[in-house]
This record gives sequence, C-alpha cells and structure tokens, in this order.
Amino acid sequence: MVYTTQQLIQILDQELRATWKGERVLLSSSDRLSNPVIAKALGDEKLSKVFAYQDFQRQIHQYQQEHQVSGLVWSQCEFRGNLVRFPELHHQLVPISSDKDILISAKPSVLDFWWKSTASMIFWQAGHDPLQVEIDYVKRAIDDAEWLEITVGQDELYLSLCWGDPKECHYQWAWPDSRCERVIAAEATPRLTNL
Repeated sequence: MVYTTQQLIQILDQELRATWKGERVLLSSSDRLSNPVIAKALGDEKLSKVFAYQDFQRQIHQYQQEHQVSGLVWSQCEFRGNLVRFPELHHQLVPISSDKDILISAKPSVLDFWWKSTASMIFWQAGHDPLQVEIDYVKRAIDDAEWLEITVGQDELYLSLCWGDPKECHYQWAWPDSRCERVIAAEATPRLTNL
C-alpha cells in the first residue's frame, strides 16, 4: 500500500509534534552546523529537534519521489459570492514531476474566478510600496505566468503569478528561473501589500 498525500501530511505533523516534545533525539547535531557560535547559542537540544525533523522530512520527500505521491493539496477560495477550488503545493511536501502539469491545468478556472471576483476593483502590484497598475498590465502578467494561486484577504483578493519550480517559486533566491509575483485587487489602497 502506498501512502496518500493526506496520509504523508498527517505523518509529518505527528513527527513534528513528537520532535518538539523531545521524543526524537539526534545525537551530534551540533556537528552538522558549520558555525560553532550559532550551534552553541541554539544549544544541542534545539539543534537536535531541527535536524531530526529535517532528516525525517527528507525521507518523506524521497518516498514521494519513489512512489510518485503528489505534493499538491486542493484549496478552496470564496470571494464576493464566487468559489474556486485549485491545487497548491503543501508547504511540507515536494512536487513530483506531474504536479506542475496539474497546477498549469488549473489556471483557466483560477483566472475565471479572478475576473468574476474583481470586477470594478483597482489592481496593485504587491510589494513594500504597492504600485497601482492598469488592467492591461495584469492581463500581460497573467499570460506570462505558468500557473496561478489565489489568496483571500478581508476585502482584497491576491493573485500569485508563478513560473518555474513550484517548490522554489516563492523564494527570492530562485529568481529568475522560478518566481512568483503578486497582484492585489482592492476597492481602494490595499491593507496587506506583502502577502
């Protein structure tokens, strides 16, 4: 029997809880950290917890690859009476080769939800200082994106435009090969701009 994505998430959650309770011990964990000052500041107990969980998570990721268990979970988003279900990579898992195709195939339904939900709203490019952008900019950015992710705020809708490796796209260091830019739809100036 091969474990499912949901079962792997439950296993990881259980292991994380057990690790932080001190039920998992990794000896000589301070040897793994190349900076002795940081190792001493954190202490062997904390380092042991971090590395024990990382080792376990690495084994789960290998299991995913060997058995082709998807790292995607399905999220549901509702805004202004509109509803969409879309796949996204779970933060504790890695994508398998077919996961990116699933993300890409969901782009039309996410896009349909975005346009229905943002009628008459103002668009902003997310960042430290949000920049108001025109609808043509948003359309071009959407066309360039490989897949889309949606996040709902209280009165705002956030569209993530993603490219490259699903596991790396949210990290600045992965640019330009993988990236994720965000557009915000709001009635006025958005409240949360770095979401």
